[in-house]
Amino acid sequence: MIGIDVGGANLKVVDEAGVHIHYCPLWTGAPIPDLLRQYAGKGDGTAAVVMSGELADCFSDKMEGISFIAGAVREVFPTARFYGTDARFHDGPVPALAAANWLASADFLREQYPDAVLLDIGSTTADIIPLNRFPALLGLTDLLRLQKGYLVYTGMLRTPVATLVSSVTVNGVPTPVSTEYFAASADAHLVLGHISPGEYTCDAPDGKEKTREASLRRLARVVCADLSEIGEEGALAVASAFWNRQRTMIQTAVARAQEESGASRVIVAGIGAGIFAKACSGTDLNAALGPSADALPAYAVREVAVRNPGN
Repeated sequence: MIGIDVGGANLKVVDEAGVHIHYCPLWTGAPIPDLLRQYAGKGDGTAAVVMSGELADCFSDKMEGISFIAGAVREVFPTARFYGTDARFHDGPVPALAAANWLASADFLREQYPDAVLLDIGSTTADIIPLNRFPALLGLTDLLRLQKGYLVYTGMLRTPVATLVSSVTVNGVPTPVSTEYFAASADAHLVLGHISPGEYTCDAPDGKEKTREASLRRLARVVCADLSEIGEEGALAVASAFWNRQRTMIQTAVARAQEESGASRVIVAGIGAGIFAKACSGTDLNAALGPSADALPAYAVREVAVRNPGN
């Protein structure tokens, strides 16, 4: 069996050979079946699936997105089963499939880490999940998770810098930022050394190269400047302001979930696991799960399906 997580920007697959992450933006008409065919026929030929890509704005509503994703997967895996926010598997598109990937992760980890809050920090969002409250998590939509503080809509790669900071200090002067999409969180994390150029897997805001120099140039534009005007120090100030704000937002949400649930520890997965485990005094799940922690919902839904074959 393989595990599949269809997000709005990435398609993640876990099989016996390991973790496979494909940049697959649904709003560009991404070829899901073409990407999945290379995994057909492996193992027992079945697939367990979660999704969050139904919210992509190429769809008129979530059910259209759910139906599209389910249909695309079933072109390659006709017997695929889809995990929903009711913690059950379904044979076809139903509303409960919307954004259930985080719940699959919780379902998989809750017995091993019953005293933990899970932070899964990916390219686009941060999921914050008190594992000891699993029954109360059933049926939660993304809207409800936003309201509860369980979903913080910022991630390691795709967050526009100007969504989190309104002013930065450049050359000692407080400076308002442009709200144009000049730079993304990937640019900030790359120049600060949190990710490598190879981990910058989304499109750059200007469609150009994904090097440190190019990221510094994009960050300078956030304050309407060329890199030659403010220098590397000025561009790094923009990156640091973004990182400080992002870190504080996520730390605050994790601390609140931990206090409300009484959880005694924090565990961290996703592309940002390394730096956020330090920021939140948590445990990096990469040590326990290896590369699978970067595609936790895909890994988790496979494990849950194997553990509960009749569900």
